[in-house]
Amino acid sequence: MNSQIHRMTPLLPEEADNLQDLALEVLQKSAALGNRQHDVTLNTLRELLRVINSYYSNLIEGHNTHPYDIVRAMQKEYDSEPAKRNLQMESVAHITVQKDMERKLREEPEATMTGREFLCYLHRNFYRQLPEEFRVVANPETGRESMVMPGELREESVKVGYHKPPGHGSLKTFLDRFGEYYAPDRHHGALKLVAASAAHHRLMWIHPFLDGNGRVARLFTEAYFHRIPVHGFGLWSVSRGLARKNVDYKSALARADSPRRNDLDGRGSLSNEGLIYFCRFFLNVCLDQVEYMGGLLRLEELVERIRRYVELRGSGMIPGPAGQLGLRGESARMLQAVLVKGEMARGAVIASSGLKERTGRTLLGQLIGEGLLVSDTPKGDIRLGFPIHAAGWLFPDLYPTLAR
Repeated sequence: MNSQIHRMTPLLPEEADNLQDLALEVLQKSAALGNRQHDVTLNTLRELLRVINSYYSNLIEGHNTHPYDIVRAMQKEYDSEPAKRNLQMESVAHITVQKDMERKLREEPEATMTGREFLCYLHRNFYRQLPEEFRVVANPETGRESMVMPGELREESVKVGYHKPPGHGSLKTFLDRFGEYYAPDRHHGALKLVAASAAHHRLMWIHPFLDGNGRVARLFTEAYFHRIPVHGFGLWSVSRGLARKNVDYKSALARADSPRRNDLDGRGSLSNEGLIYFCRFFLNVCLDQVEYMGGLLRLEELVERIRRYVELRGSGMIPGPAGQLGLRGESARMLQAVLVKGEMARGAVIASSGLKERTGRTLLGQLIGEGLLVSDTPKGDIRLGFPIHAAGWLFPDLYPTLAR
């Protein structure tokens, strides 16, 4: 069975130095994101991006649950329609697994995150939270239904488009080789990011689970980015980029599934050109998302979008959360002051508005009520919030507007 491992080669693109140049650009520009705003503000943004990441990861699977409905579900407000409620549960499951995964990586720095145990942990923790109907899959050729068992490798042969993944009897062998070769500490510098790109495809190629392989691969890739580490990751979403180019993403995956064409196409069993193509596509998606968030996080531009948002709310041109009135113009001063400082005492926030104490305190209460400002305690310091009803205005095109 060990001889079958050759079917997965090459494990890294051969003679593709330009990929390392592209990976280095991603690493440098991602690291620069951490300098764009105060750390407190960036941590709040990371919380928002977990929601966005869940939305786009679900969208790749063909499940469209708007971030507004995901946030509702996080607050235990589920839709009365069963199908919509199930999709909300799926979204919350993804966010829960992502947060627990990040905790695990922090607390267990020696954990082998490319190993079979870690992959099964991701799959198990996700599927345990899903409604039962999400665990039933049908074979497209025979129509036979099977039940997905959380965290367990598939026990039957499958076909994914034109690709026939390794038989279920050889999965452990392939995964052991995968875990050994792609361990981040085996690679150096920008090559780590190239390895992460190649590992993303090869994990999809192995197709270790009966269902949920794409989601596990995306979570695994995020774990890889954290472990490298890619500084600034968490401030941009690779799933957003893949979802926005979903057809190209699936085409690039299929191209890397192709067998070696001839003597000029590498020395492995699979196409070296196909793997280079996929890695270049994947790294370009990462670079596009880093540059997108880099533009949105420029201080002067974010300050201006806050001002414009308050102006539109004050004129009644855009709505606030349900039942809320417009915003006074002085709100912009308060929000901008907290943005620059990261965190401020309540009195200082009120003073920044230029309003009298009582009026300023009332306005502060409204901003906290709407989630535009956040505090952990009734008298604690204030930091900026990014509630879903405003995030689309503060970060244009981060997610689609909600049709109501």
